[in-house]
Amino acid sequence: MKSKKFVLGLALTSALLLTACSGGSNAQAPGSSAGAGAEGTTGGTMRVMATEYSHLDPAMGFDTSVMNFYRLMYRTLTTNSSEEGKVGEMKPDLATDLGTSTDGGKTWKFTLKDGIFFEDGTPITSAEVKFGVSRSFDPEIGIGSPWAKQLLDDGSGYQGPYIDKDKDFKAIETPDAKTIIFHLNKPFADFGSVVGQSTFVPFPLGTGAGKSFDAKPIASGPYKLDSYTRGGDLKLVRNDKWDAKTDTVRPAKPDSFEFLFGLDGATVDERMLAGQGDDKNAFSVTALQPANVSRLQDPSVKDRAVRAEPACTTYLAMNTTKKPLDNLKVRQAINYAIDKSSLQTGGGGSQLATVANTMMVSSLLGWNDFNAYPTPDNKGDIEKAKSLLAEAGYPDGLELTLDTRTTTKVKAYSESIQQSLAKAGIKVNLNVIDVSSFYEVIGTTSQQNDMAITGYCPDWASGQTFLPPILHGDSIVPKGNQNVAQLNDPIINKRMDEIAAMTDVAAANKAWGELDEQIMKAQAPMVPMVYENVLQLHGSNVDPGVIGFNASADLVTLSLIDPTK
Repeated sequence: MKSKKFVLGLALTSALLLTACSGGSNAQAPGSSAGAGAEGTTGGTMRVMATEYSHLDPAMGFDTSVMNFYRLMYRTLTTNSSEEGKVGEMKPDLATDLGTSTDGGKTWKFTLKDGIFFEDGTPITSAEVKFGVSRSFDPEIGIGSPWAKQLLDDGSGYQGPYIDKDKDFKAIETPDAKTIIFHLNKPFADFGSVVGQSTFVPFPLGTGAGKSFDAKPIASGPYKLDSYTRGGDLKLVRNDKWDAKTDTVRPAKPDSFEFLFGLDGATVDERMLAGQGDDKNAFSVTALQPANVSRLQDPSVKDRAVRAEPACTTYLAMNTTKKPLDNLKVRQAINYAIDKSSLQTGGGGSQLATVANTMMVSSLLGWNDFNAYPTPDNKGDIEKAKSLLAEAGYPDGLELTLDTRTTTKVKAYSESIQQSLAKAGIKVNLNVIDVSSFYEVIGTTSQQNDMAITGYCPDWASGQTFLPPILHGDSIVPKGNQNVAQLNDPIINKRMDEIAAMTDVAAANKAWGELDEQIMKAQAPMVPMVYENVLQLHGSNVDPGVIGFNASADLVTLSLIDPTK
C-alpha cells in the first residue's frame, strides 16, 4: 500500500501537519508504550521480519513499507519528523531549512548543510542532489514517487541523465556547491514537503544506471548495505561517513539491522508471539494475522503489541479504460454489490479494519463523511447492483479479472469480492501476483487487468497528496502509474488544479473532502473497502520507538533495551 489538508505557506505547514497527525496515527494498543517506555540504548543488532521490498533504488520504490525502509539508508532535503506527536511535521534533513520560495511559489531555493557525505566519502553537493532528482525522469527507473516529474517537467521531454547524457536539465539550477534551485511549472506552496520524497535522494554523479542500485545502493543515511539475498535476508551496518551532528531526525541506535524475508504471515506470528531467542530482539513489520488477534489477551503478548490508527485506504480500483468498466453504471453496480462487512471480517474484524466509504482517510483535515453507495449493514445491495447492470446492457452478468497478491489478508479480500460479485452475476477470475512485484505490475498500464486490490496513503499530511496522485489524469504514466483506475476526467482534473491554487487553507481542505464525494458519485472509479488498523508485534528487548506517518513503526526509531542480550 502506498505509500502518505493541503497546506499553503510554510509558516502554516508545521501547525497543520501536527494537528493532522498527532494522536490518531500515534495511538498504541493497550499495554503498549512505543517511544514512552524503557528507552533503548545504542548498540546491538535489530532483527526485522518483513515482506520483500520492491526496490532498493529510491527512484523505483513507492509503496509504504519500502519508503519506511529508505529512511535508514537515504537522506533527502527534508523529511518527516521522528519525534512523537510530530511525525507529520516536515524537518530539514540535508538542507538547512524547509526552503524559501519566490515567483509566487514557482521557484524554490535550498541550502545544503556542511559535513554531509555518501558512504564512500564523496561529499554531497548540489550537483549530486540534482543528479539524484534527475534520475526520476528516466522512463525505466523513475517509476516511484511522481512528484518530481509532475512539478519539474519543463516541457523539454527530458529523460534523465543516462539517456540525455549531454542535456542540462534546466528545471534544476546549481549555482554553487551548497545551493540548489528548483524551477516549478506551477506554483506549489508545500514544495518543502515534496523534496522529502524518495525521488529526491542524492547520488554520486554517473552512478545507478539500470537496476544497479537494487543490488548495491549508495547510502547517504546512517546505515549502508552489507549483504542482500533477495527473498532471503538483508543486512545493514553503520555508515561511518554519516555524521549524527548533521541529522536531527534519525536516532540510529542499533549498530546493525537484519531483515528476514520470505516467511509467511503465520510463521512470523508464531515466532513473534513466542518471542524466544534472537526474536526477543525482533520487530515484525508484517501486520498481525487476523486469526491471531484474540491471542493479544495474553498479558505477555499484549505488552508487546503496537497499534497504529488508520492512515491509509484499501480499495478496489476499476480500470475505467477497459470494457465494460468504462461504463459508469457497471462501476456503480460493483460499488453496490460489494459486501463491506465481509471485507471487514477478512481484514481482521473491527480491531483491525473499519469499513470505508470515502477515498480520503478520516485522519486528513477536510475529510468528508459520506456514503455514495449505502447498503443495509454494509452487506451489499444485490438487487440494486443487478438493476444497474441491466441498465448498462449486461442483464446476464459479465466476467472480470482481478489483480491480487499472495498475502493472507488480501487473499481473504479477493475471495470476499469474488463471492459478492458472483451474487450479482459477475464472475471474477483472480490474477495472483507476487508481493514484491505487485505494485510494479499494476502500475504498468499495459499489464494491468480489469480490477486490482490496492491502497493509498498520503505522502505527507495533505489532501493534495491523496486525490491527485490516484485520480488526476496527468498522473497516468506507462510505468509507475498510481492512477490505477486510469481516470482522466477533464472536469475533475480542472477542479483539482483549482483547489491546488487556493490560498485559503481551510477552504482548500474543505474542497478536497467535497471533491472526494463528487468523484465517487460522478465517476465511481473505485470501491473504498476498509481503513486498516495495523497491529505489529515486537520482542521483549525492543523499544518500538515511534509510530511513523506511514502508520507503522518508524524504523529509524527502533532500538534495543539491552544491546548485550
